Amino acid sequence: MQTTTPSSTYNSTRTMKTPYDYTAALQTLVDKGRQLYGPGYRIPDLEMPAVLKLLCWFLGDEQSAAAYGVSLQKGLLLSGPVGCGKSAVINILRALCKPRWAFSIVPCHMVALSFANDGHLALEKYTTRCWRNNRPHTICFDDLGFESNAAHFGNNNINVMLQVLAMRYDLFIHQGMLTHVTTNLNSEELEARYGNRIRSRMREMFNLIAYPAGSTDKRT
Repeated sequence: MQTTTPSSTYNSTRTMKTPYDYTAALQTLVDKGRQLYGPGYRIPDLEMPAVLKLLCWFLGDEQSAAAYGVSLQKGLLLSGPVGCGKSAVINILRALCKPRWAFSIVPCHMVALSFANDGHLALEKYTTRCWRNNRPHTICFDDLGFESNAAHFGNNNINVMLQVLAMRYDLFIHQGMLTHVTTNLNSEELEARYGNRIRSRMREMFNLIAYPAGSTDKRT
């Protein structure tokens, strides 16, 4: 099964002045996806615009990024319906990306569990102590909004990811620490869960890349 690319979207990358071969990049992504998730892995036409934006970010393609409205200085917030393949494509890109874009993937519910076990040491692990080779380390927090609030040794429950995002925002502003996120929540739901202040900061931290509402659940 070969991946297909809709002409209206894919041809736009071919008419841009870019040194990158998106045909080869897409095929590499699909090939890696089949290694990780089986021979049926593919990129539906409907999802190609989101995938191309992800690719231009990870390729560091300044021309295409500017055309798509993607900032290479911000992280990525990938949203979309349950089961549409957000986590899978992020995991594939993690396996393929250049060392400068290297990142870890941490499920948000594991961050909450870490806080319940270790308290504020867990917050530091994902924020002020999150460095590799003397550089701020990028993390993709998977399934933002799925986690529960957590308490440590009887303290009141806190919204752990709100705290992590607030701290990483400060590190983004002052140290250039990048963060990625996947989520099933839309903008209004994110604001309802994490508040207007964090929602505003998220606009500074992230490029919003959305899978279309019509993306199907690939786990069924």
